[in-house]
Amino acid sequence: MQNIYGKIATELSVTNEQVRAAAGLLDEGATVPFIARYRKEATGGLDDVQLRSLSERLQYLRELEERKVAVIKSIEEQGKMTGELLAKIAEADTKGRLEDLYLPYKPKRRTKGQIAVEAGLEPLARALLRDPSLSPEAEAPPFVDPEKGVADVKAALDGAKYILMEEFAEDADLVGDLRAYSLEKGMISSTVIAGKESEGIKFSDYFERAEPIKSIPSHRALALFRGFNEGILSLELKIPQEEKTFGPCEGMIAARFGIKNLSRPADGWLLETVRWTWSVKLLPKIQTDLFGKVREEAEEEAIKVFAENLKALLLGA
Repeated sequence: MQNIYGKIATELSVTNEQVRAAAGLLDEGATVPFIARYRKEATGGLDDVQLRSLSERLQYLRELEERKVAVIKSIEEQGKMTGELLAKIAEADTKGRLEDLYLPYKPKRRTKGQIAVEAGLEPLARALLRDPSLSPEAEAPPFVDPEKGVADVKAALDGAKYILMEEFAEDADLVGDLRAYSLEKGMISSTVIAGKESEGIKFSDYFERAEPIKSIPSHRALALFRGFNEGILSLELKIPQEEKTFGPCEGMIAARFGIKNLSRPADGWLLETVRWTWSVKLLPKIQTDLFGKVREEAEEEAIKVFAENLKALLLGA
């Protein structure tokens, strides 16, 4: 708990003692307005805005620590915990980073990749990734087995793709880098859903709009999400790219696993696997993560502005 208090104190530029005192009052059931108004002597004069930020971060970091305990227990029960992984989990400072680390060990329904492994396609996937000079069409026939659900060469190669896609998409460091890049460069794009123009006229400013996700003002972000929730707007994360066929995020995935276009027989197949990994596995996940982050921060900002305005109004009165 001391680490949590110290982290919050650093973030808010206050002392550990102030954080500890405020946390104690919050744990006793006191509200932020009550503490700000009546317990200034206990918190060293923390105001409403500081206390609200403190309360939110305290809850977040406590939930993060609780989740770490659950994740560690789950991985240990599987017998897969290592010293390196334990250290990474301990250092994880966001829920997103923690879930990225846990993803390869998280119990899940049978996936297409798992089904492909069970059908004996993993050696095919490994061979093509290891040696792109091999021809996918020439390597796949021995793996065709209708009794295992592999009807033909295409099915064998698709199954091998799913195996690699899941492996690529479960690389925690890669996912973290892609999320950071998408936050830095990504655009939140909105379009009106066909037939909803009249019904959603109040959202007309957002019928066709795109702006950087990292700097979108809170009031516009909240308007976009209201339009989405009301079924008026469609929202999409877009990453600007110079090439039409291969974007920067796909390039990051390819570089991570040493995949290049050198005109070898398997290069095209591997690059297609990279495209599938981004469009099918990672883009939807990162879009959900970033949109959730933007919405949460916009709501917090709106609350802070409201509190500040209310405080100014009361002082003025």
